[in-house]
Amino acid sequence: MNAINEKLTSGSGRSIGAILIDNGRLTPEAAERILKLQKEQGLRFGDAAIQLGLLSEADIQQALSRQYDYPYLMPGDERVSEEVIAAFKPFSPVVEQLRALRSQLMLRWFDAEAGHKTLAVVSAGRGEGRSFTAANLAVVFSQLGERTLLIDADLRHPRQHQLFRLENKLGLSSLLAGRAELGEAVTRIPGLIDLSILPAGATPPNPQELLARPVFNALMATVQGQYDIVVVDTPAGAETADNQTIAARTRGAVVVARKDLSLAPQLQTLVSSLQHAGVAVVGAVLNNG
Repeated sequence: MNAINEKLTSGSGRSIGAILIDNGRLTPEAAERILKLQKEQGLRFGDAAIQLGLLSEADIQQALSRQYDYPYLMPGDERVSEEVIAAFKPFSPVVEQLRALRSQLMLRWFDAEAGHKTLAVVSAGRGEGRSFTAANLAVVFSQLGERTLLIDADLRHPRQHQLFRLENKLGLSSLLAGRAELGEAVTRIPGLIDLSILPAGATPPNPQELLARPVFNALMATVQGQYDIVVVDTPAGAETADNQTIAARTRGAVVVARKDLSLAPQLQTLVSSLQHAGVAVVGAVLNNG
């Protein structure tokens, strides 16, 4: 095994072949066959493996993601919902658009020196793609190598625990009520190295009062010291004023709308209320689906 790994490794990092052997996707004997064909025909390792029928294109892409520290999950991995498309299809057109949004946010908002490390994702109504956007945006930030925390601050209709297949016993509501510590409630996501989730926790009878407590301010200050990027999912703005309370703590927000569903007057009211609360509206997302 060691001899095979030496053949498959170049420089100081592991090659595709070594990664696939370590992950159990390739045997040393199969690797020898690939290396032989690679040498005979002057092929790349992945092309030789596919020609021999020993690996799929998905196997090669997965190994490349590990080689270049760009983690994503294989199709069928049930630890995360397929709605979190950035975790499964990082090269799809939708995720390319999310990466473009990430770039704009890095340029226009996120700045550790200015204290801009947190961002709320808001929408006027439910079903407009707010939680989808927050989840996938958090994934693409983590794929950039940023230590990313996704907080589900929708204490009324939480979704992030469903998207990331987590228990929802402990979460933000537990922290705000003084019933848990941060380390108990946050979960690292397997396979997505730099991504952690703080779910909403049990639904409280007084979400707006909990979010208005000084402990929420203290929590946001704490997580800014532990993470590079903090993305916060929020409740629908047309149903509650919770998102204003949350966004006032993050100081910046991205507004999400859905084509043929979102109402312009509601969006205008939402943006106006955020701006009056001193929140910078730093971007907008239009969901077509």
